[in-house]
Amino acid sequence: HGVFLPVRMERYKEVSDRVFGIFRRYTPLVEPVSLDEAFLDVTESVRLFGPSEEIARKIRAEVRAETGLTVSAGVASSKLVAKIASDMNKPDGLTVVPRGKEQEYLGPLQVGRLWGVGEMTRSALAEMGVQKISDLAGIPEEVVVRKLGKHGAHLHRLAHGIDDREVEPEREIKSMGREETFDEDLLEILGLRKQLLDIATRTAARLRSHGLKGRTVTLKVKYSDFRLVTREVTLSLGIDDGGEIFRQALTLLDKTEAGKKPVRLLGIYLSNFGGEPGRDAGSGQISLFGNPPQPNVSAPRSPGARDSARTAKLNEAVDRIRGKYGEKGVRPGTLAGED
Repeated sequence: HGVFLPVRMERYKEVSDRVFGIFRRYTPLVEPVSLDEAFLDVTESVRLFGPSEEIARKIRAEVRAETGLTVSAGVASSKLVAKIASDMNKPDGLTVVPRGKEQEYLGPLQVGRLWGVGEMTRSALAEMGVQKISDLAGIPEEVVVRKLGKHGAHLHRLAHGIDDREVEPEREIKSMGREETFDEDLLEILGLRKQLLDIATRTAARLRSHGLKGRTVTLKVKYSDFRLVTREVTLSLGIDDGGEIFRQALTLLDKTEAGKKPVRLLGIYLSNFGGEPGRDAGSGQISLFGNPPQPNVSAPRSPGARDSARTAKLNEAVDRIRGKYGEKGVRPGTLAGED
């Protein structure tokens, strides 16, 4: 039997604000990634506080002293490498990658560590004999581009440790979501629904990591002829549950030519975050994923009352498990075996 503790979002935000306040003692250039993760640009801070590694040590010490929390940090010349480095020694580690050593550090790691390498892309890279980041770096860029298009060029740069994106200080988030470009066009509606369920589940987890609920759900569909269409619905209350996001996206999918025309890309985005959190729509026995309809169901169930407090507790438990074991720690049964 699982033991589910009450969700304490206000407390999480309070502690998060304290931690981010410590970050800003050392630099104003703080880009939040979630309630408990951020990028810091300390380039102009070293004259005041010492080398970047020493700044990381000071921040970790102050967070522990003032909040009792541990912090894992990655120090590197780019956001990509810093992020990967910070994940290496959790929950209380410090990893430093010296400038000029980025490719050497990334090389032995699995290619899935790179941003933008999802299940479909990893499968396509495996067909090219790519397992590690060094394998990708060793292939001529034009070969990767022929296989993956412009996305391949971007991944090839990342495999060489090249990531020129700057740290962007906190700004209001207008929308949030995920999308997947398929290596082969999808026509079968069951396959499209499976992909939609996976995207909805990942989108929901990302929303919850930022403490956001969106009222507007937007479905993005690109056909094999590269024609792009979007469909959207605005709800009375914000949602962050994967099952409910999937239900709304499935309804929108029925308003496209998916299943009749081959589809190259699917995406789900949520926006309109100003709505007051409320009860989610749905019915039936609650599950870890809020009872998402199975992909072979032609339409979502009729809305009904649901226990949103229990849904929130279950989603919190799922997020904790995924935080420890990765995205596949818990996933909808329909997606089992889709690795």
